[in-house]
This record gives sequence, C-alpha cells and structure tokens, in this order.
Amino acid sequence: MTEPTSKDLDQVKQLRDAYAAMKAEMRKVIVGQDQVVDELFMALFCRGHCLLIGVPGLAKTLMISTLAKVLSLSFNRIQFTPDLMPADITGTEVIQEDRASGRRDFKFLHGPVFANVILADEINRTPPKTQAALLEAMQEYQVTVGGQRHELQKPFFVLATQNPIEQEGTYPLPEAQLDRFMFMVKVDYPSAPEEREILRRTTEDAQTDVRAILGAKEIFDLQAIVRRVPVGDAVLDYALRLTRTTRLTTEDAPAWIKEWLQWGAGPRASQNLVLGAKAHALLHGRFHVSADDVRACAKPVLRHRLITSFAAEAEGITTDNVIDRLLEELKPNESQALLDGKLPKVIKQ
Repeated sequence: MTEPTSKDLDQVKQLRDAYAAMKAEMRKVIVGQDQVVDELFMALFCRGHCLLIGVPGLAKTLMISTLAKVLSLSFNRIQFTPDLMPADITGTEVIQEDRASGRRDFKFLHGPVFANVILADEINRTPPKTQAALLEAMQEYQVTVGGQRHELQKPFFVLATQNPIEQEGTYPLPEAQLDRFMFMVKVDYPSAPEEREILRRTTEDAQTDVRAILGAKEIFDLQAIVRRVPVGDAVLDYALRLTRTTRLTTEDAPAWIKEWLQWGAGPRASQNLVLGAKAHALLHGRFHVSADDVRACAKPVLRHRLITSFAAEAEGITTDNVIDRLLEELKPNESQALLDGKLPKVIKQ
C-alpha cells in the first residue's frame, strides 16, 4: 500500500472539515439521528441513493430538505400516491403554438425529477409502473420522454422513504429496484433526552437559518477523492467474503445461511461495501480502508439485498439478525487486523 502524499492529506482534511461543518449545520435543525446523517453523507460522497425506513414523525422529510440546504442544492419532494403517473415525475410534452407564425411544436415540460436532491416520499404507495420511472433516472442520470433523452442535473441524489407499519394499499419495491439503492437506512425513535429537546424546539416560536457549506463543484471534488482512496487486497477479499457467504449456491455459505435465507446479495453489494468503506474511512480522517470500515457499512448495504426464508420469518429473524451473525462469524484476516493497527490516522479527530 502506497503512502499518502501531502496532497492526499490536504484533500482528506478538506473533506473532514466540510463534513464537520455540514454536520454542525444539520444539528441546528435535526436532534440526534447521528448515524442516519452519517450514512446519508457517505452515500452522497459515493454518488449513491438511499432508502429511508421509519415510522411517521421522525423528521425524515425535514432531514432531507435540510441536507439540500446545507449542500446548496435544488430540492424537490414527490409525494407518491396510488394515482401518480410516470409523467408526473419525469415531465411531459405539450403542444405549443407560435402566435406569430401559427406553427405548432412539441415542448418538453420538466417534471420534479429535475433537481439535485429528490425526496421520493412513501415510494411504496404508488404502482410499479410509476416506481419504474425512477429507475432510468437513478442509474443513467437521464429520462426518456417521447423518444428524446433529457439529462438530469448533477449531482443527483434520490432519497426515498417507506413507512414500515402501514402495508395496506402499498406496492412493495421489487428486488431489482431495491438493489438500485446503495443504502437502506433505518430511522429509529429518538432517545428520551433527544425527544425532550425536540419538544422544546418545535413548540417555541423560533426559526433556525441553515448555512450552505458546499456547492455542486465542491461535491464533485469530494466524490472524486473518495474514489481515489486505496484499498488493500485483504479488505477487498473481506468485502467479497461477506457478500458471497450470503449466496446459497456457493460453497462459502454455511448451513444456517441456507436455512435463514432464500436469496443472497449480488455483485452490486460488494461494490457498495467497498465504496461505503472508503467514504467511512475519509470521514474518520484516514486515507486507507480497514476491515472495520467495511463492517460499519454492512447493515445499510446488505439489509435490503437479503431475502429471509419462511423458517426465519417464523422465528422472527430479520436481515439485520443475519448480518449480525455473519459479522460475528466472519472475521477479517489476522494480517489485515495487524496492518490496521500499524497504520496511524492522518487527521486527528
């Protein structure tokens, strides 16, 4: 592994400082939820999308709109409903007449997907046809309407939400669409002190201004830094083992995996484990990736890519339980653990 140059260290400090400033601004509005905020920033710096799971009232919408303000990016919210059509997301062509010449031409009216940060609120409330309208946008950064391709604004970041308690009249996302999301982020209830602070803030007549920290160009630069972080072969092997062990058809899969799962994670999971680990390392002031960085990303990367079996569901076993046992049994190589101990942090926290 090559030693980081002074330029590398400056870039790590730049990202670290930007991250600290953005988190400080987020805390002006959002109480707690530090891990959720961390995972959102990690996905952003990796050019990924997030699916947030949480009951109503946990400030998911406020968190996402505040994130857009901190990043000085355009923001649109799309409320998914059963009658929402694909054109309501992507936009549509209308006939426009030139009054001077009388000529009629088609003009494309941009839909709400043409923004930097998209909140797809309650994405499982709309039929699959409309859900699929986001697929091309998320993967290709474009939409096709009337045979014409329209480029989306970059950076482009989709944050979708789902309500886990109301399942009547919903359309669960198919596995192919779930796989498009880099992270599935669980938004849990706040602690008692955090909820007390929420009550104090939200019942007072006070407004908080959030300062923009980064623009589009700075985000592109920081995204490029993440891609340049070196990863050792031992870390790559560990990420690969975590993913391949979940597949029932491989020799690496233990008996309990074959009992608890009916489907494992695909290659995109391995890619996102490594990318997420790179961002996690940088946000903690290191220009090298360790196995602990991979472990920190395991749950948000894998939980929506594993399908539990009927036997596991009958026992109340969730994908998070599967990942916990996987991390407990699948240890990094000793040589890598020794290497991690020898490499110092390049930025002090």
